[in-house]
Amino acid sequence: MQTVFVQSVRILWNPVQASRSLQLKCVQRSVHQHKKMMESDKPWALISEVGEQGILEEAVDLLSQHFQLVPHEDFLRDPQLHGPKIQVLFQWLCAPQATPALLSSLPALKLISSGGAGYDHLDLPYVTSLGLKVANTPGVVSDCTADMAMGLLLASARTIVEGHQSMMDPNTTCLPQWLGGVEVTGSTLGIIGMGKVGERIAQRAKGFDMNVLYYNRNRRSAEVEEAVAATYCQSMDDLLTRSDFVMLVVCLTPDTTGLISTRELGLMKPTATLINISRGPVVDQDALVKALQARTIRGAALDVTYPEPLPRDHPLIGLPNVLITPHFGTSTITTIRRMVRKMVENALAAMKGESIPDEVKC
Repeated sequence: MQTVFVQSVRILWNPVQASRSLQLKCVQRSVHQHKKMMESDKPWALISEVGEQGILEEAVDLLSQHFQLVPHEDFLRDPQLHGPKIQVLFQWLCAPQATPALLSSLPALKLISSGGAGYDHLDLPYVTSLGLKVANTPGVVSDCTADMAMGLLLASARTIVEGHQSMMDPNTTCLPQWLGGVEVTGSTLGIIGMGKVGERIAQRAKGFDMNVLYYNRNRRSAEVEEAVAATYCQSMDDLLTRSDFVMLVVCLTPDTTGLISTRELGLMKPTATLINISRGPVVDQDALVKALQARTIRGAALDVTYPEPLPRDHPLIGLPNVLITPHFGTSTITTIRRMVRKMVENALAAMKGESIPDEVKC
């Protein structure tokens, strides 16, 4: 028993092991302190939240690698603590909103880095008057949005959702023939707004042997028209009267608000479908409801509305000839991560005083 006790004492007081233990603790403390120093060296950024209603967990790591992140809820608990440190406002799904009250509480703010191509949610003249820079993420959303546009076109034309619902209905006993839909191949697609997304849509439509028309503020080059096999229309009215599918791919501006209303819907073929992947207010929704109810046009496929989501008693909901999706034209993990990378690139450039790759100027 005495021997065991002596051995135990030797083990407990072994100077070599004690030294190693002390060294390990010193190393761990050093790593912890270094990590804390690195965290404190990161510029601070305000975000909405992490999760379903904010930046997805699958992408937030791209931000946290370079920035000390403050969720909006934490910021609101103590604005005076966090406000003076924040240099970047990362907006996702237009949040946190850049209100005068918020901006006035961020004296060190340099940049509003917004995810997505649109920036209609920002009062650019006011924001820039404060000396702040604004950046968005164009380009990286083009292919994903174009895929969604063609998905809406195909689903509406071939009544895919109705077919699915019929096959899932426990009362269905035979294959429905009333869901015939309309042809896509050989039909005419009219694209209003031939930017990067419009080009990608035209490329995809070319693969379906569609006749592609487009209307834009400025005519595209002959090389672009040839590459996507698109024909320019001198007026939007001409495009509306000739198209089987009308695709809206414009930015929301005072000029495009209510771009499609009663008159424009009346110019469309009664067999035509309206597809909106731009912004909800581009279409006069009251006029659209009347056109759909009266069968002035065949149908509508909308990835955007106003507000979003629509009130559950809105007349658009429940109409048999409308398809509505939740503004998720860019909602793939791959594209979301690309967008967040662009947001980080823009923010890091602003921190370094360099030219911001995707700066939006008033």
